[in-house]
Amino acid sequence: MMNPDHCKDVSLRHVDFPLTPQNINMHVVGKNAYTRTDFIILRHDQETAVIKVVKNSGKDLFRPISSHEIISLPIETVFIRDEEIDVLNMSHMARETRKNPGKTVVVSGMFNHVSFMQEENLLDLYVVDVVPPSPSKLSVLVERAFSTGLVELPIVPHYQDIDLNELEKKVTTKKVMFPCRASGLESKRNVYFLDETPVLDGEITLIGCDLSRRIFHSIYKNDVNSIDMCPRNLAPMNGKTLLKCCNVKEGFEINGDLASVPWGATVLDVVGAINSLFGHRPYGPLVLGRADP
Repeated sequence: MMNPDHCKDVSLRHVDFPLTPQNINMHVVGKNAYTRTDFIILRHDQETAVIKVVKNSGKDLFRPISSHEIISLPIETVFIRDEEIDVLNMSHMARETRKNPGKTVVVSGMFNHVSFMQEENLLDLYVVDVVPPSPSKLSVLVERAFSTGLVELPIVPHYQDIDLNELEKKVTTKKVMFPCRASGLESKRNVYFLDETPVLDGEITLIGCDLSRRIFHSIYKNDVNSIDMCPRNLAPMNGKTLLKCCNVKEGFEINGDLASVPWGATVLDVVGAINSLFGHRPYGPLVLGRADP
């Protein structure tokens, strides 16, 4: 896979000839390229082609091109102009590339920055969280993690929500309890919240996790009907998966293809979890976590 490390490595040139292999080769031979340029995107009318160049060694700002390789011709290339796309956000680029299978995707995006990506080695991340409130906290943290530039991976996220209102429909008692209040919760039953330690009488169903059940038992000294809402237990595990778990106190934990962060996770917790899940160690601040062997 030939993807640029940075849009500074990519040069955009508008030319006045059809982008055939012969014309491209004739155009490149004998030309100079800027010291930072590793890739050149050629545009002719609606046609786009991408080439990789190798320059003579030296310290000059512009050096002769010693060799080149055509990465994609117009039939294999898609050009997208969208100022909402940050071409330095690898996930943004990966999502656009996934929409165009088999193509080299060139994007002119935010600030007129230009880059490209190819389909090979795109990565999938499944993000599982509880709603409401919507959007889920973890989906917001993942998007913020991608925008930091600390996740330098072509990841396509898939957001999978566990809807507490759907779980509530399974309740058969007249009373239902949730761990805490959340905007968007709906029920025709009498609703209680565990963190408010209400006075209870009669049968009730707790929608919660193992920790919620243990807290209930500690407060009320008896067991309770319950419906599990733990993402770790309910996640479908289609591949590399990220979720929140109350058993993780800080940072993150890695168990095979599963990364877990605390319910009170920060952006840096999520950055560390994603990079560790995919075995990637980027430049930047140290993010603490634990990976089980």
